[in-house]
Amino acid sequence: MQAMVYTEYGPPDVLHLAEVAKPAPKDNEILVKVCATTVSAGVLWARTGRHPDSKLFTLMVRLLFGLTKPRKTILGYEFAGEVEAVGRAVNRFKKGDQVFGTTTGLRAGAYAEHVCLPEEWKQGVVARKPVNMTCAEAAAVPIGGMAALFLLKRANIQRGQKVLIYGASGSVGTYAVQIARRHFEAEVTGVCSTSNCALVRSLGAGEVIDYTQEDFTQRGETYDVIFDAVGKLSRSHAKRSLKKNGNYLTVKSPTSEVTENLLLLKELVEAGKIRAVIDRSYPLEQTAEAHRYVEKGHKKGNVVITIGAGSKT
Repeated sequence: MQAMVYTEYGPPDVLHLAEVAKPAPKDNEILVKVCATTVSAGVLWARTGRHPDSKLFTLMVRLLFGLTKPRKTILGYEFAGEVEAVGRAVNRFKKGDQVFGTTTGLRAGAYAEHVCLPEEWKQGVVARKPVNMTCAEAAAVPIGGMAALFLLKRANIQRGQKVLIYGASGSVGTYAVQIARRHFEAEVTGVCSTSNCALVRSLGAGEVIDYTQEDFTQRGETYDVIFDAVGKLSRSHAKRSLKKNGNYLTVKSPTSEVTENLLLLKELVEAGKIRAVIDRSYPLEQTAEAHRYVEKGHKKGNVVITIGAGSKT
């Protein structure tokens, strides 16, 4: 099968298309024919072997992915596709099922025509994909959607509370706006750049603040929850606009991938309450170009990599 592989850390050009052995499912595994995956922040860290925030985080990246060279040579941490085969002990899935999920903790990622993953495992998740989403749309849901949902749940948001999403047009932020407004029924304010204001408003934000024109902390407004969805807002700065006993959330906090949250996202998608925002799509052979685009830091929502038939959906 074809896969996008890398054997050393570095710029996007370390990624190259190669022919690798097609995996075979173990008794507890499913073999998925991948139709789409994404370029997530975690993929960029794994490819470069460094974290943009600090040397400590870079050390953590190297301990996780490999000190001198990557241990996992096929990236791609979220995917959608079709079950092609199942192991003898698999009960939840059958051949032909349309699925989506993550490859967290597995030996190979989804930048390939096929991937094997357990029916259940501790670090990642897989479920049947929403029936009203294309393969490309479904691939863009798991990581950003679960991160937003996991963190927003921590705040125990009540109907009518005021929630501010900083970085509302990113992969986590676009889901955070929709989940806060349409699931928790909060009053949502989104913070983004000028070109993304209309998008954020369309996702459910009642008010949108253009951070290039004003600092939201100077408005005198206070919020029950402030969610930094891009990791660029400090707690001390956000505190100026938090209500007493308000909650500050950040994507820099640890999250956990659980099937319950992926199934809730599926339910919300099928109910028409949330959707995936896709900025651009690239075929597998142009993965390096997709990485270069994401590294510019201006994407809206998600950037998708399509594989095989996925390039037509």
